[in-house]
Amino acid sequence: MRTLVLNAGFEPLAVVTFRRALILVLTEKATIILQDDESPVRGTDRELPRPTVIVLKRYVRRPYRNMIHVTRRGVLRRDHFRCAYCGKTANTIDHVIPRSRGGQNTWENLVAACLSCNSRKADKMLAQLGWQLLLTPHQPRVGGHLVSGLEHIDASWNQYLHAS
Repeated sequence: MRTLVLNAGFEPLAVVTFRRALILVLTEKATIILQDDESPVRGTDRELPRPTVIVLKRYVRRPYRNMIHVTRRGVLRRDHFRCAYCGKTANTIDHVIPRSRGGQNTWENLVAACLSCNSRKADKMLAQLGWQLLLTPHQPRVGGHLVSGLEHIDASWNQYLHAS
């Protein structure tokens, strides 16, 4: 069970274990925003709610907040693990303008792709193949892309991840 940690300004900061989140709450460094009432944590003398989203009481400053580095995981996450060419599940990334033709490693030039489409496209331009992108590649907003430990997103976190 994982817990989403929000900064004092309600922006996503990290994903931690529920035990770490519970310690932050018990030491009064954080407040529970959302909890799982169906599976509470039972101690020797009391029962505590299992936190799913907490907010820190003090603001934690993050350096380079507006700098979002391009990563494979970030591109896949931005494109929701869907191929930009056919819409199937993506497991790799592709350069829209191939590197052999001057394409750069930028958010605007990288898209998620399935292995089949990536192999068929190779180092060709989209116009040569008659293909069109199903989405427009862009640099993501801060949101969930800077959250450490965010591999699997809990559905209850969506309102907090897309708020910033």
